[in-house]
Amino acid sequence: MDRMVGTVSRGIRAPIIRQGDDLAQIVVDSVLSASKSADGFEIRDRDVLAVTEAVVARSQGNYASVDDIAADVREKFGDDTVGVLFPILSRNRFAICLKGIAKGCKKIVLMLSYPSDEVGNHLIDLDKMDEKGVNPWSDVLTEEKYRELFGFEKHVFTGVDYVEYYKEVIKGAGAEVEVIFANNPKAILSYTTSVLACDIHTRQRTKRILLANGAKKVYCLDEIMTKSINGSGYNDKYGLLGSNKSTEEMVKLFPIHCQEMVDRIHQMMLDQTGKNVEVMIYGDGAFKDPVGKIWELADPVVSPAYTAGLEGTPNELKLKYLADNDFADLSGEELREAIKKAIHEKDEKAASLVGTMATQGTTPRRLTDLLGSLSDLTSGSGDKGTPIIYIQGYFDNYTK
Repeated sequence: MDRMVGTVSRGIRAPIIRQGDDLAQIVVDSVLSASKSADGFEIRDRDVLAVTEAVVARSQGNYASVDDIAADVREKFGDDTVGVLFPILSRNRFAICLKGIAKGCKKIVLMLSYPSDEVGNHLIDLDKMDEKGVNPWSDVLTEEKYRELFGFEKHVFTGVDYVEYYKEVIKGAGAEVEVIFANNPKAILSYTTSVLACDIHTRQRTKRILLANGAKKVYCLDEIMTKSINGSGYNDKYGLLGSNKSTEEMVKLFPIHCQEMVDRIHQMMLDQTGKNVEVMIYGDGAFKDPVGKIWELADPVVSPAYTAGLEGTPNELKLKYLADNDFADLSGEELREAIKKAIHEKDEKAASLVGTMATQGTTPRRLTDLLGSLSDLTSGSGDKGTPIIYIQGYFDNYTK
């Protein structure tokens, strides 16, 4: 009988991970124990084992305090008024970083993008913005003008007025604060020429524009905490990007040495099972909520490290296109065999299908972004207790 199940994504429960734990051993032991349990499964070649970045960073003890952040910011900016540009609106992701930044400054000019931040958290209702005749591409709003036009807007999910909240964080850390709203990076240069660009995926463009238009000092979040401060954790590639709140005084940084972890887990699985299991570390998935308009990807990348077999994008045929076009005159077993043959020929040629009509409608995204999103949705962000995801059948197709 043909196998009737395709891709399966399993959340694997693991112990609570602490600093200093041998995470690779825990991951391998957890997967193998799950495979032999009442819900067991067979380990196969090209299965995918994904580990959330949070437990990697925790096992590494990759943490920094607000005082560490303050020291790094103070070293870079001195007593300058600092423009904090385009931060995302997040209590978990940015507020604790802002506390450290503010602790290292005398005054901050906080420039927020509108109507939403980079990942889709809205400050302003789009219809209200149109109604008030505000042009987000050109208009720079003071806090007073923002309140006059839009009042006190609270986030649809969190119920937080982020303008007021971020002001309180800055003042609570001992800095003066002025808030403006604009989308053109150059707007901040009317207030200060020392800027900390806090956007994630557009940061290099922001930095380029600022330096080309007279900024004297420009750093991005990936340039803060790139080295240890007084024995703290650090991330030499991403700095504060990808960090999360740990306590009221500490952030958990994005993990380091990720490729070493991935390669070790891969080798341990190969040694113990004889199977070539692909391994990746994942953070936020890359997907957008259609209701709240929030784009999930607040990490700098979905996957900071993965085995070579996960490089690239899917190379797939669209079954419904074949059924409706190439084989429109076939049905039943004849149609099934024709589609199988087309897939076999595609696999045998191993040629890229980019640009061919038979691929239209397939997902043109990197494998690690697709698998990371699947893993993130499977593990969730709460109390499921499954920081390890085991995916089977992802590389199967209709012929397998």
